[in-house]
Amino acid sequence: MISLFGPPEPTLLERLKESVTKTRTELAAQVEQILTGNRPVDPELLKHLETALLSADIGVRTTKEVLATLRQQVNEHKLTETAELKKELKRQIVKILQAPATHSDGNGTGISPEMAKVAPRVIFVVGVNGTGKTTTIGKLTNRLKKEGASVVLCAADTFRAAAIEQLEVWAHRSGVEVIKQKPGADPSAVVFDAISSARAHSSDVVIVDTAGRLHTKSNLMAELDKMKRTAAKIVPGAPHDVLLVLDATTGQNGLNQAREFWSHAGVTGIVLTKLDGTAKGGIVIAIARELNLPIRFVGTGEKIDDLVPFDAQTYVNSLFD
Repeated sequence: MISLFGPPEPTLLERLKESVTKTRTELAAQVEQILTGNRPVDPELLKHLETALLSADIGVRTTKEVLATLRQQVNEHKLTETAELKKELKRQIVKILQAPATHSDGNGTGISPEMAKVAPRVIFVVGVNGTGKTTTIGKLTNRLKKEGASVVLCAADTFRAAAIEQLEVWAHRSGVEVIKQKPGADPSAVVFDAISSARAHSSDVVIVDTAGRLHTKSNLMAELDKMKRTAAKIVPGAPHDVLLVLDATTGQNGLNQAREFWSHAGVTGIVLTKLDGTAKGGIVIAIARELNLPIRFVGTGEKIDDLVPFDAQTYVNSLFD
């Protein structure tokens, strides 16, 4: 059907396919070369497949586990053709990505029905500098607004004056309020003000922008912990989500960041940015397997609507098909 309002919005699959083009080009091309034709499914073929998976930054541990499962089925003569092998490879990767426990309300925000009753819902967004954290907050705010939620932004990155200004730009685009103080102010005090304001105005969600922390800085991690305690004093159970923004182009270093934040900050989910700029998109699989953390969203570009909910089957299809 022809749309009267311009071209139809790309489907989730189309947007994910576009964002993982580089990874798909590298991984799918190698896998297709290995699994095309009537090649026998033997140890040599599996060795080539292992190399292809490692090159996409799926990680040594995850790759070895996937290959161990495939080898067992080959040895048991359950996989005798390359088409069957590819199908099973995809199935194993989807299984890994779906394993982490997730909470979903069915509308893509990752909010469970129980948590959706909490007012306001407090979301901390963490990550090192340069990952696209503030941009992600702007996109998430836009998404929540479209779903009917009222949002308050908290400028708790008080170390950089530019961070407050950037957050205000994104807030203006979505028409939401920013609670801020002067640069250098106590971030926990800003968190207190933001959540108190949200409660007074019956707002649905507070999104807290935190300073871009190097995961090795223990004092900054301690400050983040103080902010979390402040939030919990006002709204029991807050923060209800701690989203870690990771730059996909960092590859295995991104996994190291995720591991540190997971152990210190209580991360509940990952937002992966710049996936369109890397051939190492397999890091998604490594994070899900090694940290048992769900990938909540993927940034697919620079526009305000370029944030899509992550779906394991769609992602794997976009890699291989």
